[in-house]
Amino acid sequence: MTEEKQNPDQKFLLFLGCAIPYRETSYEISTRKVLQGLGIELVEMPEYNCCGLPLDPVNHEMMLLLAARNLCLAEKEKLNVIALCPGCAGTLRKVNKKLKENKELREKINEQLKKTGLEFRGTIEVKHLLQMLAEDVTLEKIKAAITKPLSSFRVAEHSGCHVTRPAGEIGFDNSEDPEVFKSLIEATGSRYVEYTDKTACCGAPIAGVDDRIPLALSREKLANIKEMGGELLVTVCPFCHMMFDTNQPRIERIFNEDFKIPVLHYPQLLGLAMGFSEEELALNELRVSPSKITSKIS
Repeated sequence: MTEEKQNPDQKFLLFLGCAIPYRETSYEISTRKVLQGLGIELVEMPEYNCCGLPLDPVNHEMMLLLAARNLCLAEKEKLNVIALCPGCAGTLRKVNKKLKENKELREKINEQLKKTGLEFRGTIEVKHLLQMLAEDVTLEKIKAAITKPLSSFRVAEHSGCHVTRPAGEIGFDNSEDPEVFKSLIEATGSRYVEYTDKTACCGAPIAGVDDRIPLALSREKLANIKEMGGELLVTVCPFCHMMFDTNQPRIERIFNEDFKIPVLHYPQLLGLAMGFSEEELALNELRVSPSKITSKIS
């Protein structure tokens, strides 16, 4: 571990976004631990702001400016960006692509950025954690790092909406029938569980308008997972995780059902397979205890 940290194979700028540092710290903790073990050095993103996604429906230009400012900060560091939140990754990735390809828009945005001493040049790339693991770390290296295969785990996935969509702008995996997340889960030795409506939204984006709809959507997914024998759900999005983990007791009360399906961030699943302890991966921060499942690790 120490040697890998001192001599990292690769270095990335970490964009944490707004929700993770305050509401999903276990995602950050487990990611840092696992990537360190895989020889990846994470550099802190200096003075970053919101990715801009929540403002897009209200003020599209403001969203572009917020995203562009973050991209400019990354360019100054001369490092590619990884984001743990699919919404952040998707927004930064889309804006990066638009500004690189649209000269007129780039000049318009740079005119505003100039007031703060910044200029977008288009010299870096942005990836979500899932994409970085698949493309930069690679499945081969991940499999080589596994010391405790999770062969007794029956794991379902929920990748969320923004990791692969919109396909034309994200350009990663198959947006209708994704395979990368499945491969990364199977790399831990876990048994992958297919279920109905795997790619459906958890409903989180409309929770602020009417929380009954997202709770019903999440309840349906949990029911489908349970029906197929899934005993563990893995996510790669802080908001999806909140819907399935934080809100699961509430969903059980409202719909008079009993799921008790632990919801792990993917780095937590991978970390267990790499031999890290539950404490190192902050599993104690999960609302639904995974102790019955993790007790099977030999």
